[in-house]
Amino acid sequence: MTDTVKIVSPIDGRVYAERRIATGAEIESAVARTRRAREAWGEVTVKERAKFLEHFLDALLAMNEEIVPELAWQMGRPVRFGGEKRGVEERSRHMIAIAEESLRPSPRPDKPGFTRWIAREPLGLVMVIAPWNYPYLTAINSIVPALMAGNAVILKHASQTLLVGERFAEAFKAAGLPDGLFQNLVLNHADTERLIGSGQIDHVNFTGSVEGGRRIERAAAGTFASLGLELGGKDPAYVRADAKLDYAVENLVDGSFFNSGQSCCGVERIYVHADVYDRFVAGFVEVAKGWTLGNPLEADTLVGPMATPRFADLVRGQTLEALRKGARAHLNTRHDLDEEGSPYLAPEVLTGVNHQMSVMREESFGPVVGIMKVADDAEAIQLMNDSPYGLSASIWTEDLDAAARIGAKVETGTVFANRCDYLDPALVWTGVKDTGKGGALSEIGYQNLTQPKSYHLRAV
Repeated sequence: MTDTVKIVSPIDGRVYAERRIATGAEIESAVARTRRAREAWGEVTVKERAKFLEHFLDALLAMNEEIVPELAWQMGRPVRFGGEKRGVEERSRHMIAIAEESLRPSPRPDKPGFTRWIAREPLGLVMVIAPWNYPYLTAINSIVPALMAGNAVILKHASQTLLVGERFAEAFKAAGLPDGLFQNLVLNHADTERLIGSGQIDHVNFTGSVEGGRRIERAAAGTFASLGLELGGKDPAYVRADAKLDYAVENLVDGSFFNSGQSCCGVERIYVHADVYDRFVAGFVEVAKGWTLGNPLEADTLVGPMATPRFADLVRGQTLEALRKGARAHLNTRHDLDEEGSPYLAPEVLTGVNHQMSVMREESFGPVVGIMKVADDAEAIQLMNDSPYGLSASIWTEDLDAAARIGAKVETGTVFANRCDYLDPALVWTGVKDTGKGGALSEIGYQNLTQPKSYHLRAV
């Protein structure tokens, strides 16, 4: 009997698509084709690679009208947001544009009788293991720069969003990318770990859970493959007394509830200075009331279902625990287990929370946010750092010097001031603590996808 993966749609609980898992022989054949293709690709100039990648991007963007409802069926994002087209284009075009400069050999200072430089060479075969929450954006972070740097790519996409891998493959085929250079494989966990441990993979980029990252590390142990891991998050925001409150409220509601809270850098906890706490909470609750739950295929829906019922049940559990411990819910009049097992979960705002509650320290990855009052910057910094994670943190203030000073003391990969939930491709995307290791985007993304090689030439 052939093993398959089923995409169960969060919209109606029915199987939306089903795909066959690759056999061992098919995996071996794919790896062999990919390695052969990479050897030839290494001889192609960066400018020529850019043409292929630009054609790929154009082909992918041309599919967006079909991709948007397809995403809603696979993982529940409302169609009104138009998919991930804008971010995919921004990141891809930036990484293509900076490739030549980022990959150019770096000459060393003159030394009589010697010519010296450091070159960047491709690692070889890059495996991208992509998640379901932003299935195009997270994959594009590695796929485009990996190919631009001269690597070959194998993509293993999340089972919830398998059709995304097929869209990538279709776009690469339309762009005329050399056969085998990009491979989309449907794999189970055991075969994925077996492939990583085979020694045939040179770099793994994984976005997912902390436990998933640990499994990747164990699978790669002894192979000396390099790793890029973006794992859990519990991103904080701090609203200072001098913040523009209306602006902060509007953006933090969006940062908390967009994509049903299923964003790697979504805001999961907010600390507000005591002087503006009451006004901020009142404004936040009022704006949040407009983020209503509904069918993601309807044009006016702002919040769709979570990707699976078990994700929604985790958030329900955290919310109920907080309420039992004294928190106050502001959006929903009742919280019980009547809806357990449903992916549809309305946004919630909690006050009266503290760090003894899991909703303030453990990853939620759903449409719930806790708001706490703080006395000053020092207390805000202490609470922001009271987490095993560190992906991004946002500070809301009119004093950018203060934001930089506070940000320097926050344990995080990215410090925002007066914005959140955004990846600037000119800046490295990285994390600290249990959020992971490595970095994507910017010139540093290229450094992590290449191997330095020194040239030390002496004239005789």
